[in-house]
Amino acid sequence: MAENVIIIGSGPAGWSAAIYAARAELRPLLFEGAITEQNRLQGTLPLGQLALTTEVENYAGFPAGDLAPFLQSAIEAERLAYMNVHEGKHAVTGPELMELMRQQAANFGTRIVTDDVVEVDLGRRPFVVRTLEGNTHEAHALIVATGARANYLGLPSEDAFKNRGVSACAVCDGALPRFRNKPLFVVGGGDSAVEEATYLTKYASMVHLVHRRDKLRASMIMQERALNNPKIHIEWNQALAEVLGNDKEGVTGVRLASTSGGADRELAASGVFLAIGHTPNTAFLNRQVELTEKGYIRWTMPHRTATSVEGVFAAGDVADDYYRQAITSSGTGCMAALDAERWLATQGVH
Repeated sequence: MAENVIIIGSGPAGWSAAIYAARAELRPLLFEGAITEQNRLQGTLPLGQLALTTEVENYAGFPAGDLAPFLQSAIEAERLAYMNVHEGKHAVTGPELMELMRQQAANFGTRIVTDDVVEVDLGRRPFVVRTLEGNTHEAHALIVATGARANYLGLPSEDAFKNRGVSACAVCDGALPRFRNKPLFVVGGGDSAVEEATYLTKYASMVHLVHRRDKLRASMIMQERALNNPKIHIEWNQALAEVLGNDKEGVTGVRLASTSGGADRELAASGVFLAIGHTPNTAFLNRQVELTEKGYIRWTMPHRTATSVEGVFAAGDVADDYYRQAITSSGTGCMAALDAERWLATQGVH
């Protein structure tokens, strides 16, 4: 028997979609992803990218406080057993917030499968979903909320200091105390890199923009913004060779390598922000839905989450290359569930 709706993805968009779909009595089935070494390496483990962050200060409704008693009362014991619940006053951490979302979805009856969807057939009705474990499921509607993973350089030192000074989201992390009034480095040369650098000037003592060439790839207006900002120093013809730091302090500096024959340099830094793009997690769709030029799923109706395939909806960062925030992902997850519910009603599926 076909499912009413299958949700693929377990970030804020997926769980929000599940909460709304479950409350609408659609009995959603959600695939949260598999726990594999490949998913660990590419940052696509269950609970999404937010589970890879530390404190989340900008998600509405979660001011800093002593959250431990609430977490212990809200989340099932077996999930708490391997969580590192922080004691004392602090902002909610990414893993804590994601566990709360997961629990909320489960409370309303969402069925959760810890497996990867590796293939879908959108040419059939109902849709067919195949998983890594070899299982096949059918669904009348599909919500894709698989997110987008940040691109990294692949340096061992970069991986070692993720969430301890290495980040791929200035808006998410830039205001954290460890970055305030300290020198920060942004790697990249496009519009996103200039936007990240400009944003970080609110907090940093100086922002070094590291670019491999002698000219930015950013649009002219963005280049002017970087060149005219006294708190942005562009490191021309340089590449990040190594992130420096220690277990106690996290990131303490960087080693830059010249791309034009110069000597390596070591500079003090409190943070390193990668701004070299994101890769939406859409490979399993095999281009059966229309994508944008950047590879994101294209929303085909204004202010709706519909895709080019009727009955398939997209939510969160897999379709959003602009905002990329937990709260906007949650919002589109809600929208996708409502869109799916209303579409199913027109098909006589309840």
